[in-house]
Amino acid sequence: MCGRYTRYLTWSEIHRLYRLTAPAEIGRNDAPRYNIAPTDEVPFVTAGDDGNHKLRTGRWWLVPFWAKEMPKAAMFNARIEGIDTAPAFRDAFKSKRCLIPADGFYEWTISPADGKKDPWHIYLPGHAPFSFAGLWAYNSNLEITSCTIITEPAGKVMQNLHDRQPLILDQAYYDEWLDPASPKDGLKDILSHDIDDQLQFNRVGREVNSSVINKQPNDHPALVGPINPL
Repeated sequence: MCGRYTRYLTWSEIHRLYRLTAPAEIGRNDAPRYNIAPTDEVPFVTAGDDGNHKLRTGRWWLVPFWAKEMPKAAMFNARIEGIDTAPAFRDAFKSKRCLIPADGFYEWTISPADGKKDPWHIYLPGHAPFSFAGLWAYNSNLEITSCTIITEPAGKVMQNLHDRQPLILDQAYYDEWLDPASPKDGLKDILSHDIDDQLQFNRVGREVNSSVINKQPNDHPALVGPINPL
């Protein structure tokens, strides 16, 4: 699963992953985020009309195009096993695929010392930027653009922490994933090209466990500072 992630690198570092051409997309100066939580507004990338990529912004919690009200079920993740058949995801899987820029995410384990949740920050070597494979939707009934992160069974590295993980797509397959013309039957093969074997992780403080403290966003650089395990 993926219930919290980070995107604190400068936009100029992140946007090199994509072919963004609009001045507003290239010149963005997003504030760094150290504790992005479900329902937050986040940027995501889709296929553009000219063969390049297009930047959009939406709610991280998918609202299918046919929904008449906000979904009560957790829709910030989409399990790869059902994205082609589940009613909530199958239409987006066919035609509205996206990439979600990030540079890390969190997972939790239970401490043997006190039974509480210990958070871990997971990232690529050098804290390099990457993209989660995702789906997006526009709901005209509610006038909401939204997205979700695809998850898969944990790879060798993540098995130390959890049995599932977000799918981080190899950059060489971005265009095939985004292209509306990519054959549906081959989409899951594209998703097999993840880079989970490169992941690293370290434990961080429990303050990150809450996305809001005293009714204010809990989002600051100290959250990703490593600490030694107990």
